[in-house]
Amino acid sequence: MSDQITIEHNPSPMKLEVMHVDSWAIWSKEVSSFPWQYEQTETCYILEGEVIVTPNGSEPVTLKAKDLVTFPKGMSCHWQVIKPIKKHYQFSH
Repeated sequence: MSDQITIEHNPSPMKLEVMHVDSWAIWSKEVSSFPWQYEQTETCYILEGEVIVTPNGSEPVTLKAKDLVTFPKGMSCHWQVIKPIKKHYQFSH
């Protein structure tokens, strides 16, 4: 099991279409700061905003619009929303 956040910057529209990203749920959050733990693997596509995610015991990662991101199951982290964020997301086991 990987404990790393994986990021693909600006994936192709074709890749997003094949993944059916447009059909995923949408989550948004105002500027804020909070702890989070992933009970399942989450894949998300950032539509707008900016966030710094800092996994416990690891380096912070900045995520922005047009990033396709996977958070590993079991990861604990801290979210710092810099600019109001909006994302498509889906969970998998």
